[in-house]
Amino acid sequence: MYVKYQSNVERHRGYISTHRVDDTYSALYKAHENVFISIGKGDGNGNMKETMYKMDTVEKNLLQNFLYVRNNGLLFNKCNVDKNGKATISDPDTGRPIYIGDGIIPQVERFASKYVYNTLSVDAFQTAISMMCQKAEKAEGNKFVFICNEKMWHDIQRTLGSWLANFKTCGTYLWSKAANGYVNVGATFNSYEYAGNTISFKVDRTFSREYGDNKGFGLFLDLTADKTSGEPAIEMFSLKGGDFISNKLPGVGGLDGLSSGLVASTVAGSKLINWGYSGVAVFNPYRSFILR
Repeated sequence: MYVKYQSNVERHRGYISTHRVDDTYSALYKAHENVFISIGKGDGNGNMKETMYKMDTVEKNLLQNFLYVRNNGLLFNKCNVDKNGKATISDPDTGRPIYIGDGIIPQVERFASKYVYNTLSVDAFQTAISMMCQKAEKAEGNKFVFICNEKMWHDIQRTLGSWLANFKTCGTYLWSKAANGYVNVGATFNSYEYAGNTISFKVDRTFSREYGDNKGFGLFLDLTADKTSGEPAIEMFSLKGGDFISNKLPGVGGLDGLSSGLVASTVAGSKLINWGYSGVAVFNPYRSFILR
């Protein structure tokens, strides 16, 4: 008797990208940032009531923009490194190479199973679940995440609503009568179960901006962690302490526009910089499915 062990190991090359967002503002703007405009408004018996409109702070807007840029980069970026390890983009002033690593979508697209539909049907979900289960560790009990754009989300709602109505499985899914006698019609479908496996639907407007509103796009992902090491299916990488760095360049008036002291610029304004290093790895891109 003998025991034969088989294993298959693949090595994928990835890179960490640099994400940076800058914002500048004048000293006068910063001094008046708290209150943007006041409007005298008549109230009651002609009494004047002042309404204050506050602006978002520069720091808040800059942080939101940085997170938006980084998240979109980790999702959609395409690698710009050739087979020799050289970046195809460089800084025009310094000549330093700019490395861009693949995001989640490009990593998945190379290996994912794909299905193109003209009219969405329940058969498409069943096909996707069947193919995902072939790559999973077990045949049933799997829970898959399905991230889609708004067009696909509405296609899903119409498809599952029609499916329930045609088979007349349970009327309470589609209508209910309120206490006031009015009838509420409709339902929101956020999951589908087939052959002991479940897919959960999640709409993401980021996909709508990238792929448009006229064509549906959806991504099935198996986010089951590695059973041996506990390693997650998708993981972000960075340099130690380098995932988020914030720097400030004060000008005349200081950071708040009204301060004395040392400055780094003779301009009556300041600059804020948010930047950091980040890359993402999909450890098993085969366990995915794209529906268009």
